[in-house]
Amino acid sequence: MGLSYSQTQAGAYALVLSEEEGNRRIPIIIGGFEAQAIAIELEGLKPPRPLTHDLIVSFATEYDISIEEVNIYKLEEGIFHSELICNNKKNRVRIDARTSDAVALALRFKCPIFTTEAIVEKAGIILDLEEDVEKQQKEEVSEKSENKSNPTGDYKSLNNEELQKALDEAIANEDYEKASKIRDEQVRRENQE
Repeated sequence: MGLSYSQTQAGAYALVLSEEEGNRRIPIIIGGFEAQAIAIELEGLKPPRPLTHDLIVSFATEYDISIEEVNIYKLEEGIFHSELICNNKKNRVRIDARTSDAVALALRFKCPIFTTEAIVEKAGIILDLEEDVEKQQKEEVSEKSENKSNPTGDYKSLNNEELQKALDEAIANEDYEKASKIRDEQVRRENQE
């Protein structure tokens, strides 16, 4: 479903996974670097040099290995345990992984993420006013991100060429939060056209 700032841990983010056909959500607390790796893929940004997860994708592709699915199989003491189900056309292998890394790779391999009913029952939350809550969370994240990465909030005042230059600069400087905000402004403009 997306990422938001963690309300319970400073400097952490909540990765929110959503049921495909249902209204239950699973919030998973992850670190800033892990959130950045996921956000970059969600936003469709391409860093100038490959990040670790991109390197893994390149390596796997070169050796004809695919990740078929991610399975979040255990929740113990607040920590989610995951595995990658990989295939090299000869063997199907399960590899233990941190959930944040597994999700970052699932996004890059465009494979499904599964979990058990027991985990959803234990960690899942149900949003009654789903649309209002989602909208409010997105606005809060957007405001915090804008205040951090662009205190003046002047992306709207830039023309398209200046906006692209700022995006290229942010990516070159590996300031992916700023790049994400600029990309959001570009998408907003595209949707208005």
